[in-house]
Amino acid sequence: MHEPRSFRVFRVVVVLVLGLFTLIPLYVMLTSSIKPLGDVQGDFTWWPERPTISPFIDMWSTVPLARYFVNSLVVSVVSTVFSVLIAIFAAYAVSRYRFFGRRTFTGTVLATQMFPGILFLLPLFLIFVNIDKNLGFTFLYQTRVGLIVTYLTFSLPFSIWMLASYLEGIPRELDEAARVDGCRTLGTLFRVVLPAARPGVIAVAVYAFMTAWGEILFASQMTNDTTKTLSIGLQNYSTQINVYWNQVMAASLVVSLPIVLAFLFLQKYLVAGLTSGSVK
Repeated sequence: MHEPRSFRVFRVVVVLVLGLFTLIPLYVMLTSSIKPLGDVQGDFTWWPERPTISPFIDMWSTVPLARYFVNSLVVSVVSTVFSVLIAIFAAYAVSRYRFFGRRTFTGTVLATQMFPGILFLLPLFLIFVNIDKNLGFTFLYQTRVGLIVTYLTFSLPFSIWMLASYLEGIPRELDEAARVDGCRTLGTLFRVVLPAARPGVIAVAVYAFMTAWGEILFASQMTNDTTKTLSIGLQNYSTQINVYWNQVMAASLVVSLPIVLAFLFLQKYLVAGLTSGSVK
């Protein structure tokens, strides 16, 4: 059955309009990042009259961007690793075993996604401050460890639910065949189930990384000058005297690069993991 020509034309127009809404801001960001500050603050032009790469050089010295980058990378990678590891074991247990409280557990995991993150800001703040007070030294509040724990509370519930749904699509006969061949539970999980669930695992990893990399609310309250992440550090390009818009655009491009590259290289796994699981 062929689609009507009018519908195809309408679809093309919609795609073009949505593409322009996406590409024009990116184009303005790119061109602004290679303009001198005076040109950015002056009348808007679609093409830089005096292109320069100095914003990409100066952005590292105007603020300690390298330190912010390292903080974001460490927090995002560590929280992603723990989120994936915990989600693997929890999702395998939920999808393969029938135990008391299983439905309550899955329901509670999903229920946590119904609440806005700002509701957890004050409780987490009080928990971290009181733990540090009892320990006698700073361990959670305004530290990388505290940010990692915070981001786990957001990424882990959805990661468990998404990975459990994917593992449900993998036949249990594979587990039984592995056990017949002599594999124990962990051997079955890592040698049989996880290779078949690779798209789901990658989707969980990308989701957890993106959750930590671009978060700004908790990072603004749970960090100090030495533990600031990129999302907060970009604000330091604004001073009482001036705003370095060209450096802001250049730094924004650098910040966006890891996420864009991760999506380009892993998009087929991400799409497969977010849809449905299958055994090839």
